[in-house]
Parts: sequence; structure tokens; C-alpha cells
Amino acid sequence: MVEETTPETQNEPRDEDAYVLAPRLLSSIIFALETQDQAQLVELMEPLHPADIADILEQVNAFDRRRIIELYGRELDGEILSEIDDGIREEVIALMRPEVLADAVRDLDSDDVVDLIEDLEEEAQETILASLEDADRVAVEQSLSYPEFSAGRLMQREVVMGPEHWTVGQAIDYMREAEGLPEDFYHMVITDLLLHPIGHVTLGKILGAPRAQKLNSIMEPGFRTFRVDESESDVAYAFNQYHMISAPVVDENDRLTGVITIDDAMNVLDEEHEEDIMRLAGVGEGTLTDRVYDTVKQRLPWLAVNLLTAIMASLVISQFEGTITALVALAVLMPIVASMGGNAGTQALTVAVRAIATRDLTGANVWRVIRREVLVGLVNGVIFAVIMGLVGIVWFGSPALGGVIAVAMVINLVVAGLAGIGVPVVLERVGVDPALASGAFVTTVTDIVGFFAFLGLAATFLL
Repeated sequence: MVEETTPETQNEPRDEDAYVLAPRLLSSIIFALETQDQAQLVELMEPLHPADIADILEQVNAFDRRRIIELYGRELDGEILSEIDDGIREEVIALMRPEVLADAVRDLDSDDVVDLIEDLEEEAQETILASLEDADRVAVEQSLSYPEFSAGRLMQREVVMGPEHWTVGQAIDYMREAEGLPEDFYHMVITDLLLHPIGHVTLGKILGAPRAQKLNSIMEPGFRTFRVDESESDVAYAFNQYHMISAPVVDENDRLTGVITIDDAMNVLDEEHEEDIMRLAGVGEGTLTDRVYDTVKQRLPWLAVNLLTAIMASLVISQFEGTITALVALAVLMPIVASMGGNAGTQALTVAVRAIATRDLTGANVWRVIRREVLVGLVNGVIFAVIMGLVGIVWFGSPALGGVIAVAMVINLVVAGLAGIGVPVVLERVGVDPALASGAFVTTVTDIVGFFAFLGLAATFLL
């Protein structure tokens, strides 16, 4: 349960679990469910933020989730539905009574409704669309007609706009009298007679300027618009790169269609960051609420790929079976070479995938970055080569063995740096998601090169 901030406590250091739901709260909610005490359940959940209520629905099992919705259902609003994990959102919507669902989504902005229903089955989509007023339904359906992951899906249709000839006073009077303004907005978009956006003015400037001043004289510099079919990742990048707060969206005729705000753009960035992390680990887009079957389905393919790469590395080892039999010490030291190369490759790979996602790694600097990673691998390789050379001498009493593992260490760490940057760059150039496929390729390269270099050098110089 989130702690309430008071003047006495707001400057105190927060505990790291300050924003974690208290087990005591969950226990009290379960007790209220067991006793069918609706008043107690409402009293416990009413003060909570919608995100905390969504967390509760995600953390309890399906049986308790149904009981919460039955007892607390009428209090569920659209913000709670927006916060719920995609994996159980459809289940929650199916459990809600139609009139409760209608009340929940009616107050949401159009972009939130689109985000709520775009991944649902058609039947569930129709249930929500039927609960909207005609004008809102048309706006949502039009947004859904745009390509997935586009600016048209991301924008909200509710826009605060004014003609370029208006004064500050006219704008203020309009905003005071108009009905249906967005709950949160930051700019008034200025348009010409054909509804082409030509600039925007912050609310702060409107409130601070004389009433007689023209809006077009206080427009913000650096104004830009987005097309409805533009990629949402490009939109999010622009928001982050140029420190934007909101921006208009235009159709194919450059007419104002909607507006994207910073919270939606940052959500896209967060989702892309999370997606990259999950894909680097080979777990797809899984969540804690997924069923066993769905989780297995997501992870099995990449475990199979890893099995194939492990078999390839084993085939390399099998070519030196006689060498390993003659020198048992090689079997002891082999995992060290492969492990060091794999870790070094993963380090470079993580940097590369993140740089590609943020567009910091481009054709203009790729060779400089590759040279840097190769040099980093060389320096690290030399340092650990010295350490492992001494280990080989002290442990096995063989300077030659120490020299072999030292050279193999240098080779593998240099190759790891090269592969860690090169593989994601090549995959990105051919249209494959680097976060999804790079790990298997880099691990394969470092394992094969590490084993081949170590065992090959041992066969050449020690036998």
C-alpha cells in the first residue's frame, strides 16, 4: 500500500518498498472476500491509486479476481482497466457487467480507449465500443483503422485548437466555456482556415500574455507535426530527442486529426525498453500473468536455438577428442575460455542493442564503435591472459599450457567484442530485430572460436 505523504514525512528518506503493496492490505482484502463484506472491501480499495488496484487484480488468483470484481465491480473505472496487464485485461472485462463497463470507459480519452481494446478479441472490442456514445465510437473506430504501432493509434482525438487570428483573450474565453476538453493538455494548437496546424502555444504563455495579444505572435519555436501513419517508435524518439510535451497529428492532407502527449510517447519508450530486455533473454513478451502453455510457447523456440548452438560447439570439441584425452587439463580449462568470451560478447551486445534502439549507433559511427570494442576486447584479453597464464603455470606446472590459454583468451575476447557489435548491426541492416536474435549468434561465435582457438593451439604446441 502506498504511504501517504505528510509535511512531516515528505523530506524523510523513503524505504525501497514504499511503493510495494503491503501484504497486510492483500490479507485484509482476501478476508473481506471470504466474509463477503462489500463495505470493508470498498473501504480498503477506495483510497488506492488505479495502478495499485490493477496490481491487486494481477497478484491474486483467478478465483479471488472474480470475487473482487463481483463485490467491487461497480467501483472499477477506466483508468484501472488501462493499468491492468494485457494478459488478464480481457478476463477482467469479460467478468464486468455491461453497465459497469460502459461507465468505466465512458470518461476515458479516445487514445486510452484505443489502447484498452486494440489487443482484445473482436467480441470484447464490440462490447466496449457498444458502450460508447456515437461520436466517441466513431473516433475510436477511426483510430483503430490506422496501422498498428502508428501515430494514428497513439493520438487522442480530443484537441484544444484555435484559429491563427484569435487573441489570447478569445482563447481563454473559449477554454472556459467549451465542453469536452481533454482532462490534461499542455498546448493550444493554432490552425489556418483549412485546419492545417501552423504552431502551438503553451498554456503558461496564454495565461501570462495580455488579452489583446495575437496567439500567432507567442507560438513556440521548434514546432513539428506527425503523420497518422508514422511509426510510434519514431514519434517516441522525437519526443525524447527534442524534449517535446505534445505534438499534433495530421492526415494525408495535412489537416489536424489529433494530438500526442508526452505520457503516451514515454509509454512507448518504456515498452520498447522492456521488450528489448525480454528479447535479449529470449523470453519474448511474457508476463507473470501468462498461463504455463503461453510461457512455454514463448520460451521453447529460443531454448531450441540454444540447444542447436550448444551442439555446434560440441561438434568443435569432438574434433579434438584425442587432444583432450591426452591432456585432461584442457577439459578443466575449456569452460573458462568459453565463459569469458560469452560474457564479453554479451557486454558488447547489450551496448549495441541499446545504442541501435536509441539511434546512437548509426552508419556514421559504426566503424569507430567496432574499433573501440575490439580494442576493449584486446586490452581485457591481455589482462586476463596474464592471469590465466599464471594460473596454468601454478596449477598445472606447465608454462606452455599457460601460454596456450593466454593466447586463446586474447583471441576469444577480441572476437567477442567484434561479434557483440557486428552481429546486431548486421541483423538490423537485414531487417531482423537485433534484440531478438543477436544473443544466440554471439554465443555461438564466442563458444566456437573459444573452443577452436584453445584446443587448436593445444593440439599444435602441446602434443
